[in-house]
Amino acid sequence: MSTEIDYYELLEVERTADDKTLKSAFRKLAMKWHPDKNPGCGDSEAKFKQINEAYACLSDPQKRAAYDRYGHAAFQQGGPGGGGGGFGGGEGFSDLGDIFETFFGGGFGGGRQQSRRGADLRYNMEVSLEDAFHGKTTEIAVEVAQTCEPCHGSGAQPGTSARRCNLCGGQGKVRAQQGFFMVERTCPNCHGRGEVIETPCRACRGEGRVDAEQKLEIKIPPGVDNGTRIRLSGKGEAGPAGAPAGDLYIFLQVARHRVFERDGTTLLTRAPISFTTASLGGSIEIPGLDGQRHVIEISPGIQSGKQLRKRGAGMPVLQGRGFGDLVVEIQVETPTKLSAKQKELLREFQATETGDESPQSKGFFERLKDVWTDLTE
Repeated sequence: MSTEIDYYELLEVERTADDKTLKSAFRKLAMKWHPDKNPGCGDSEAKFKQINEAYACLSDPQKRAAYDRYGHAAFQQGGPGGGGGGFGGGEGFSDLGDIFETFFGGGFGGGRQQSRRGADLRYNMEVSLEDAFHGKTTEIAVEVAQTCEPCHGSGAQPGTSARRCNLCGGQGKVRAQQGFFMVERTCPNCHGRGEVIETPCRACRGEGRVDAEQKLEIKIPPGVDNGTRIRLSGKGEAGPAGAPAGDLYIFLQVARHRVFERDGTTLLTRAPISFTTASLGGSIEIPGLDGQRHVIEISPGIQSGKQLRKRGAGMPVLQGRGFGDLVVEIQVETPTKLSAKQKELLREFQATETGDESPQSKGFFERLKDVWTDLTE
């Protein structure tokens, strides 16, 4: 081992990182520190060797287990882990071509650049809570790069065709010797296509794609929530040179409702009731999003903040069966405008109060009295 810098610190990951996280971290750092990316920098070569060595160890389950237990000593003096597989050996990568071959499915010497799939696109859509409850079908218009119809995405004027690039011989890449590395880069003449268009299509100017508006029908299922994503395969940006199109993702945002709040499949509303209804009991009606009028029974003596639940009157389960609940939070409203007769009746009621009518209030003031007594003794 060339150094005893912690492998996890080198790859900038936690010790609990899974294989996917390790691979992603190594790919990022290898691309950053490869000597070809930093010509003339001796430190980059050393750094590249270190991260290559670290990944060679941590990507092997047996070596990683030995390293986690014994550290670098596992690979020294015939230690428990055996050899570490440093730069140029083991399971690391000796050049940038190896990195691309491992992570992108093809080495630098693999011939013409593969057709790249078009970019995925995002479209943000707001829907009402009613639409989220019932679902709906709607139409949207999206401006997106689409395959040019006259040239069918080739970029060449109809009736003509592209010719093989003379610089790279149709491979899409050119080689150059740089120190002790043989470096392959995208051909600057054909930009990796392996072909050169001499007579570009007039409609797309050789791009093979044109920006155009497409109208799409969107089906929103019942039960969608904030962040629900709808994927439309092949409706994203067209790929270059006739390559497949990407996907369009519809991200939904449910608009704020004037009556209901939502928590998953639960609908919550706050219902103010008069103090007489709170005292004597009764019932109230809540119109649900399902079109039904739900009767909520009020028990005598109910207090503010009490939540009453109506089973099955909430939001539908997305792509499932059943419904959530409707929760009504009671808020007892103190009257602010009283007639002379009402005030008289309340004074008569007040005169008959013993304190047992409001046990919470009575208990609170009795506790205050005890506190005051303790302070004055």
